[in-house]
Amino acid sequence: HMKSAIIIAEWLKGRPEVEEVLYPALPGAPGHEIWKRDFTGASGLFSVVLKPQSESALAAFLDGLELFGMGYSWGGFESLCVPFKPNRTARPWTRQGTCLRFHIGLEDPDDLKADLTAGFERLKAAS
Repeated sequence: HMKSAIIIAEWLKGRPEVEEVLYPALPGAPGHEIWKRDFTGASGLFSVVLKPQSESALAAFLDGLELFGMGYSWGGFESLCVPFKPNRTARPWTRQGTCLRFHIGLEDPDDLKADLTAGFERLKAAS
């Protein structure tokens, strides 16, 4: 899971629609130095903060995904994606874009990239 998640997280980091990738196992990500000090591996679970977009554009992105299911069963073998809005109590969440929680499963990373690319094309067309 970690190997594929790093491939996808690194790829997402380069997408123009993405503001930030939140995955401590990814070099340069927030918390990476602490992760590196304390861990030797990671799961396929991470989040992405998108740049602000309309709800209809986000729906177009999500509704057409073929390899990513929507769900909260983060321990399985399949890739998942679900939007969320953080509700922070210790420090206010100030970012304006929607967050996506990803679980990268056992599918081929190139197939997952193709699915996400098509999703970003739908997002752009609906914006």
